[in-house]
Amino acid sequence: MLSFYSGSARVINTRRGVMECLEIALGDNYADTDLIILHASMGHDFKEMVDQAHTMAPKARIVATSCCGTVGVEGVSESMKDMALMAIKGTDFAVANVDGIFGHNSYEKSLEMAKSLKAQKPGINMIYFLASGIDISNDTCVRAFEDVFGNEVTIFGATSSDNMKGIISYQAVDQKVTEHGAYAVGFSDPSLTVDTQATHGFVAIGEPLVVTKSTGHLIEEFNGQPAWSEYLRRLGLPAEATCGDTIPIGALGEELSPALAKEYGNKHLLRVVTKHDGDKMHYATECPVGTKLWLTTRDEDLIFSEMDRMVGAMVERNKGKKPVAVFHADCLARGRFLFNRIIKEELVSKMQNPFYVDGQCPPWLGMYGFGEFARLGGKNIYHNYTTALYVIYR
Repeated sequence: MLSFYSGSARVINTRRGVMECLEIALGDNYADTDLIILHASMGHDFKEMVDQAHTMAPKARIVATSCCGTVGVEGVSESMKDMALMAIKGTDFAVANVDGIFGHNSYEKSLEMAKSLKAQKPGINMIYFLASGIDISNDTCVRAFEDVFGNEVTIFGATSSDNMKGIISYQAVDQKVTEHGAYAVGFSDPSLTVDTQATHGFVAIGEPLVVTKSTGHLIEEFNGQPAWSEYLRRLGLPAEATCGDTIPIGALGEELSPALAKEYGNKHLLRVVTKHDGDKMHYATECPVGTKLWLTTRDEDLIFSEMDRMVGAMVERNKGKKPVAVFHADCLARGRFLFNRIIKEELVSKMQNPFYVDGQCPPWLGMYGFGEFARLGGKNIYHNYTTALYVIYR
């Protein structure tokens, strides 16, 4: 049986940050931890971070990722020195990882991880998946896991990020740090279930960009014009603009069916662009010719009302169950680049309070990343620009 503990801190010194997080989570009882999941901002040294975690919990498997800020029981923080963790005791889990995962090999690399998890542990019914947020085809990753575990397995997690530049992000497993890796944690505790849901609150505007040439996850043309140049033109940005310039304002919307739109609370599923090679745009999923993509604008009232609706629906679905841990992935464009600190803390409070047990927030590990995995229409789906909650119940 698995038990969960969390801690977060804002500390300049990386080793001290790990110490504070583990001490907040477990007091002096951290040495026998079995799994440590770490999120840290780009100001930390990831090799030092995983080494310190290994020193303090020598038998633990350690996985880590870079992000643009963290959310924990202690609150929300988006600085270059944030760190948060979920510590887990118990052995009902398996860990698999790969290096060198890109858009062109996302299926093969994810299939390798899925087969490894299945070989290690029977009874896996939920998978926490974290991959590089730059140049990856996330829907093919989902397909690979489902080809091994079936559609009924719930995939939740995020893609790693930097400080909104779209230049580099980190992942680590045990004491190996990578720049284009991925890891998966399969949970097999039969007493646990997970409920997931995501929401954004952006509204489509204008006429769509129509994909007229693409290969897999690479978009080469919009409306017969070079893709990146046409995208920048529609955004009103100069030719020298970077992905980092487009992320806050350049969310692209894919139209949903009426049934999915009703469940989602929005007519569109959003996508972010984190890399381009000349005029070729690296989309977050495969994007066939004929796809229509709308530019969008944020609606702050909708962001708050849909957050309330999502949390209310999750609480209603799970009446009588006790939340024992919450994983949380948030788009970095919904953080300090979108809200000031007061509103941001109010938003986090609105998502945490309904899950309190006896007046206390359950162990909570959140991050601001490039994308989020959550179910929609009964299927595992990759999202961008959302708040995605993954509540684990016993």
